[in-house]
Amino acid sequence: MLGPVLLAAARSDSIRRAVSAAPVTRPVVDRFIAGERLDQAMAAVRSLTARGLEVTLDHLGEDVTDRTEALRARDAYLALAGALREAGLGARVEMSVKLSAFGQALPGGDDLAYANVLPVVEAAAEVGTTVTLDMEDHTTADSTLAVLARLRERFPATGAVLQSCLHRTEDDCRELAGEGSRVRLVKGAYREPAAVARQDKHEVDRAYVRCLRILMAGKGYPMVASHDPRMVAVAQELARRAGRKPDEYEFQMLYGIRTAEQERLAAAGHRMRVYVPYGTDWYGYFMRRLAERPANLAFFLRSLATRN
Repeated sequence: MLGPVLLAAARSDSIRRAVSAAPVTRPVVDRFIAGERLDQAMAAVRSLTARGLEVTLDHLGEDVTDRTEALRARDAYLALAGALREAGLGARVEMSVKLSAFGQALPGGDDLAYANVLPVVEAAAEVGTTVTLDMEDHTTADSTLAVLARLRERFPATGAVLQSCLHRTEDDCRELAGEGSRVRLVKGAYREPAAVARQDKHEVDRAYVRCLRILMAGKGYPMVASHDPRMVAVAQELARRAGRKPDEYEFQMLYGIRTAEQERLAAAGHRMRVYVPYGTDWYGYFMRRLAERPANLAFFLRSLATRN
């Protein structure tokens, strides 16, 4: 029952102010966020890659309300590309972006988001890496996939995220399972209405397996984003049946969650990528992490109780 409440709170300005001001919040946020500054994020990247892990970096921000904010998001990613070039980490680190941070919801949103994200995709290619477009709530899905199609005309390795909770996603998987496509499959972390999304967790899980089967049987590159041990096992079996080698798909997990499992998979020869968020606009991301798993919320509440 708490999940929908927390997801609603993720977009509440008043709750944002209260949570951000709580003294106990910062230490808990640090479990899931690599820092507010680029140098802190890069320190986390170096630590992870030294342990055999790969990384995708997300400069936190979403739902921007003016063009200046969208340009700041662009510039933050260009700075990130420069840091990856200096560190020589382009082969190990990609970038994840939310198009709502690039002006997607503003007038002329598709064109504006494309114009702002294109220099980021160009900069990523120059340093030998790629960009994946995060999927946000269902109202942005068509727009995000339209921008993806335009980007892939010049940069076919640009990745997409699909959410198994949405009724449409199996069809989207079939569309994106072609040669050169890169798809990160997630279960979904947004509060969605029943008209467009499955509400039962078990139905979402079953849909995840069906989507994963489509992607593994296709000609693209599946990115299995799940902390669920069952899904990890299913992915390995589906990859085996499809005749995929270990470098023909990858696992992805979030920074600060199941770190021992991340290292186990990497040690076993799998490609294991850690989703590393950083930046000052951490609130929405943080609340979605609490909503996803009772263990995350329990960790936060224990910290509150201990501090009090």
